[in-house]
Amino acid sequence: MAELIAIPLKKPSDVDVIKPLTNVIKSTYNSAENQKDYTEAINEFSKLRNNALWRAFEKYESSLEVIYSYYDQICALEGKIPTHELQIPFKWKDAFDRTIFGGKLSLTISTLAYEKVCVLFNIAALQSSVAATQSLDSDEGLKLAAKLFQQSAGIFNYLKGNVMLAIQQEPTPDMSPETLGALSSLMLAQAQEVFVYKAIHDNMKDSIVARLAAQAEELYADALKLFQKEIFRAFWDKEWVPLIAGKQAGYRAMAEFYQALVCKANKTIGEEIARLERAVELFKSAQQRSNKPTLFQDFAHKAQRNLTEVKKDNDFIYHERIPDIKTLEPIGKASVAKLLPLPEYFSANFKDAFEELLPVSVHHAISSYEVRKNELVNAEITRLRDSTQVLNSVLASLNLPAAIEDTSGTELPQSLLEKAASVRVAGGIKALETAMNDLPDLLQRNKDILDESERMLQEERESDDQLREQFKERWTRIPSSRLTEQFTMNAQKYREIINNAVTADKVVREKFESHREGMEILSQDEDKLASAVPIGSGVQESRVVFELRRLMEEVETIKAERDVIESELKSATTDMKTSFLSALAKDGTIDEPNLSVESIGKCYGPLQKQVRESLARQEELISNIQARHAEFTSEQSGSGSSRETVLCKLAAAYDAFKELKANLQEGAKFYNDLTQLLVVFQNKIADFCFARKTEKEELMKDLTTNLSHAGPAATPTIPSHHGGYQPQSSNEGGSQLPYPTQHQGSMPVPYGATPAAPYPTYVPPPMPTTYNPYATMPYPPQGGYNYPYPQQQPQGPYTGYATFPRYGGTNPPHGQNPW
Repeated sequence: MAELIAIPLKKPSDVDVIKPLTNVIKSTYNSAENQKDYTEAINEFSKLRNNALWRAFEKYESSLEVIYSYYDQICALEGKIPTHELQIPFKWKDAFDRTIFGGKLSLTISTLAYEKVCVLFNIAALQSSVAATQSLDSDEGLKLAAKLFQQSAGIFNYLKGNVMLAIQQEPTPDMSPETLGALSSLMLAQAQEVFVYKAIHDNMKDSIVARLAAQAEELYADALKLFQKEIFRAFWDKEWVPLIAGKQAGYRAMAEFYQALVCKANKTIGEEIARLERAVELFKSAQQRSNKPTLFQDFAHKAQRNLTEVKKDNDFIYHERIPDIKTLEPIGKASVAKLLPLPEYFSANFKDAFEELLPVSVHHAISSYEVRKNELVNAEITRLRDSTQVLNSVLASLNLPAAIEDTSGTELPQSLLEKAASVRVAGGIKALETAMNDLPDLLQRNKDILDESERMLQEERESDDQLREQFKERWTRIPSSRLTEQFTMNAQKYREIINNAVTADKVVREKFESHREGMEILSQDEDKLASAVPIGSGVQESRVVFELRRLMEEVETIKAERDVIESELKSATTDMKTSFLSALAKDGTIDEPNLSVESIGKCYGPLQKQVRESLARQEELISNIQARHAEFTSEQSGSGSSRETVLCKLAAAYDAFKELKANLQEGAKFYNDLTQLLVVFQNKIADFCFARKTEKEELMKDLTTNLSHAGPAATPTIPSHHGGYQPQSSNEGGSQLPYPTQHQGSMPVPYGATPAAPYPTYVPPPMPTTYNPYATMPYPPQGGYNYPYPQQQPQGPYTGYATFPRYGGTNPPHGQNPW
């Protein structure tokens, strides 16, 4: 049986994937998009990881399917969550468990991409182990070994070109492109070797076996060149390089031996003898190089027997001249072993545990659509509410409709009684005071969370700076100040939002104080309310009074219509998930802007038209009301100016009460929603700090190990063969390190980062362009009241509070522009 080399596996470490993965999924997918609870799926993913990574060390064929399933699940998950946000400190040790000068024993990186390439390395290594244990005497064993070696070669070659893109920093020695290239070359050579045995097992023509063996010799020569590089001194197993050198000579001998059999069939005795002599010589060289006297033993004996017999026959019968081996025609090569590409799925029965999660591109498209839609909806609702506010302020200044209901001069207007009853049912002024007094506690809770988040960032930064000062240039990881730039910027944005909310609270309190007296009167019972309103003369019935009453009915009609329009704006929905999934291109891109604009136009175009018509009707309505009221005041005599003033004051206080109640409800909702966002923000920072702490410990361990390292051992001298090629001189590589020396940090490449950036930190999706209602807080202008908080809304697309950056690509629903 051939002696085949199996690549050792990288050693993983146990990590908690449940908490970070739960945080990322919850922060990325809101309940409107995804109602499913993924707790069970996340737990299964954690179990699958533990099973796959440790079962691989059993090196059974059944272990392949388990690790295949885990790798496929990583690939599926990678396309559905922002993997750069997954702050899991994945730690993997070097597969060869020995360091070279400047190398690392282990590496910890908090990205799913790093986990993916390490698992892929172990798949290739496990494939080599399973292939090396197959029986080459059976057809099934030969087929499986050839397939696995070719797949392993393809994986190592794929990693060679992609590992640095995934790791973004200096890797462990086993994951360097040079190492991976050498391993790929070795696996391909061993696959060709298996095909040689397959041809022998299938009794193929001698000429075919000779060409296959010649190609195997060439592949082993290529592998030997890579394995003998100076940079790999004392890196490989001590038996590997001698064995590869021995196989190079051995398969050259095999090619000569089988070509000699072809010569025997063709009766070219002289060439047969020359090739057999060369084969016997090379078989001995192979055994000497490999330090294995049994290597190619059977073929060496056959070659020697055949040489003895043919020489005897030539001496007594043929007397042919024996040509110089260098003058013979070279043996052709049959390249059968190929680098197999990575399949779409390794596992034959793969089932995605996170099947219902949307692809990242679709999720981002839906988020962008929601921003566009909410901008439009909020703008239209703002226009309606601002116009209604202007209408209310005009009516309050004219004391309508109370002025035309005051029929006796002593009785209170019915509209005033209804407003007072509404205020008392809502809890009166005491309810407003209670809600207002709750805001400072909610505010302080958010401040505390943000303060703690900033403290963690500051503590991590100071620790890194201290160690950098201690270890100087040996402290190679990216400074925390660079990695936490975006965290710091987001903390500043949250701080600004909180400060603006404090200003909003101040505006609410000022409005409350300015209307306190009127709201206190409205909160009293009818008797006290009547005593607070001065007596006046009754309203004289006339054509103008009837006309004003008709206009007041029209006012109520237009308000009711606006309530319906606002409700339709909030509840209008479009199945953009299906639209985006159907429009998803093969490369994962979506023409989101065009699809969004087209869908929004179809869904909201008619409602926008109704808004414009309502606003135009209001302009005409206000003009008519003001004209009729002027006629009304001129024909009414004896009306007490003090009574009129009080009634106007109470009307304005009622409008202020309704606005303040909505403001305070939205204020409480705003602070509660902000708390959730800040908790997610704090969790992200905690995960980041934990990952950095783990990385710091590993780096300190490597520094300590390298300081005590005694230096590399000498590379064994390998005899030359065929062309006099010798191991490369130790001066060829100089003292250069075998792996990249530019350090690119250990954190994932963030969303929005450019490939040129060496190692930027997490960048959340950009702040939406909708107006931030907590940016400026002017005092309400003349003619109406503005909302310091967006209005309280029922569940639906429009929820009426500010838009904040949310980690994971999902922003909370967007509020209207109240200013």
